[in-house]
Parts: sequence; C-alpha cells; structure tokens
Amino acid sequence: MATLQHDAHLLVVDDDPRIRQMLKRYFEGEGYTVSSASDGIEMRVRLRQQRFDAILLDLVLPGGTDGLDLAREIRAQSDVPIMMLTGRDDVVDRIVGLEVGADDYIAKPFHLREVHARLKSILRRRQSWARNAEPVSEEIIGFEDWKLNLSRRQLLDPDGAEIELTTGEFDMLATFVRHAGRVLTRDVLMDLTRGRNLEAFDRTIDAQIVRLRRKIETDPKRPQFIKAVRGVGYVFTARLD
Repeated sequence: MATLQHDAHLLVVDDDPRIRQMLKRYFEGEGYTVSSASDGIEMRVRLRQQRFDAILLDLVLPGGTDGLDLAREIRAQSDVPIMMLTGRDDVVDRIVGLEVGADDYIAKPFHLREVHARLKSILRRRQSWARNAEPVSEEIIGFEDWKLNLSRRQLLDPDGAEIELTTGEFDMLATFVRHAGRVLTRDVLMDLTRGRNLEAFDRTIDAQIVRLRRKIETDPKRPQFIKAVRGVGYVFTARLD
C-alpha cells in the first residue's frame, strides 16, 4: 500500500491540458507519481495498464461520457478513491457525484493546497486500516446476520458474500454500528465520518446514506436498518448479534 506522499500513484482525468499539467506538476513536487488522461477512453486504457491509489476526475468531459458516468463505471469495478473536480459548482451535481460513489467533490477554480489536503484526508482514511493489516484480534460486529469486520474493513452479507463499500460508505456504516440505537444528528455524522476539514453539508450525508441503504437494505425505500428521525438525523435500529 502506498504511503501518503511518496508512493501514491494518482490519475488525473481532465480535458483541459493546462489543468492536467498544473496538477501533475504540483503533485509530483509533493512526491506523488502522476498519470493523466484527457477523456474516458484514455482513462480506461490507463486503468487497464496500471493500479492507482486515487483518481482526480473532471465532471465535464468530451466524447459523450461525463465524469458521473465514468465514476459509476469505476465504482462498479473498484473502490479506488475518487475526487471529482468540476467547474459546475452546483449542489445537485455534488449530491449526484457523491451518490455515484465519489469520495469528495471540489469546484473549480480551486486552490492546490486545498485539493492536496482533501486528497490526503481521503488516502489517510483508506490507508489507516492497512497499518494494522495483521491485528492481534479482529474486531467484528454482527447485525441481523450481517458481519462488519472493522479490522479488515470488510462487510459480509447473510450469505457470506462480500459487499463492496467505498471508504465513505464503510466509515458511515461503522459509525452507525458503533452507535446502534442512538440518534445521530447530521453534524455528529459529519464529525465522525468526514471530518470538519472537508466541505461537508447535510445533503452529502443524506446522499451517502441513500447509497449505503441500496447495499444493505432489502427495500431501500422502506429501510429497516438505517431510519431517519425527522428534523434530527438518523438512527441504526438493526439488532446487533
């Protein structure tokens, strides 16, 4: 597993050569390895050829496939961290970006140090478990015949099949099971999962919970595990094994 600043390999996907070059120059100066792609076709080639520790993905791309479509495509095959970069500073776009599996979303024009700070936060959350890859004892919490392995960051359904979760989805579920039965406000969820150093807001929490429900609820529209408490937040009501 790459370290945060010396071995991490980034893929920058943006149709603007100036932005690609700017990000490449900056992050290489910070010790990262950086590859780039100008569109979805080139991105797919890069992903087939190499393994990346994070993808910086533009929302608006040429060729009829935008960043949201590409994020869905990436997330269907991998849990690699995705940070969306876009000139469209629209709340709806941010929500959709997070719903399709992006770990963070930052609008252009951006400050390179802010992009770096957010990227480090994403990589830190993803890599923190790797430092304890061989724990003395595994921490496993069961709920309704599901198994959440906090040490390995792994979720198994009642049939024993592994359910792929993004970093944000896993952190959200881990927070819920650790505080089962307690009503958690959105502010508390932001503090426990994303951290105040990120630009989190109520609807990003809601979007992430929608995604998580799709993966663990029998009927996401009538959730039995993660229930909303009107005007307050959410509560995890599943029975712990």
